[in-house]
Amino acid sequence: MFEDRDETKETDGSLLGESGHTPPGKKGHVKWQKPRLTRKALLNCCLVKRILSRAAPQGSDTSDSDLELSSVRHQPEGLEQLQELTKFTKKELQSLYRGFKNECPSGLVNEDTFKLIYAQFFPQGDASMYAHFLFNAFDVDRNGAICFEDFVVGLSILLRGTVHEKLNWAFNLYDINKDGYITKEEMLAIMKSIYDMMGRYTYPIVRDDAPIEHVEKFFQKMDRNRDGVVTIEEFLETCQKDENIMSSMQLFENVI
Repeated sequence: MFEDRDETKETDGSLLGESGHTPPGKKGHVKWQKPRLTRKALLNCCLVKRILSRAAPQGSDTSDSDLELSSVRHQPEGLEQLQELTKFTKKELQSLYRGFKNECPSGLVNEDTFKLIYAQFFPQGDASMYAHFLFNAFDVDRNGAICFEDFVVGLSILLRGTVHEKLNWAFNLYDINKDGYITKEEMLAIMKSIYDMMGRYTYPIVRDDAPIEHVEKFFQKMDRNRDGVVTIEEFLETCQKDENIMSSMQLFENVI
């Protein structure tokens, strides 16, 4: 999640890459084999792909000047305002909105729908708790629903934000009760939810005590004054200085 990416906006509006692409060195007539269910393979599934897969065909009749608003109850901000709030192009926003509208005709995503989407992506595990935590991170105004603005603003940070912006977003995810501190219990709850979502068929096999070990290692480095909690200042300073923590926290990068 915290890998520093090129923040230049894409020109073709595509967030998924080429479809139907054959991996290098693979011929079309080679018999397909079911891949091993590795952690990397699991984390390649993401909410972005779900939303974009629901988008209307690129050749459909869509206004270039504004978002389509007629068939939803919640109307998002205009296209120009969303361009100012995010790092997406007009074409990307239109594509995201078509998918969002098709997935959520009301213009709002509730937590049950969010959990259903993640359950479909991770059928081998229990994604309900991670979906709950992620939903709360996107639901910035705490009204129990994610609108299109909430979705694209959060998505813009995760995909194209600076390292500092991504770390702030991650801190908000870990800070479950939103009191400005991360406790061991909060971090452990997030870590357990990720391992539960990955399921027991991952490779290599995850030990039962792995979440606790991760949390203890994080706190040994992050909790500088040993007061039992991690502040945003401690979190930012430690993460940006410690490559091992940054690498470990990339576990979240594609679980969106």
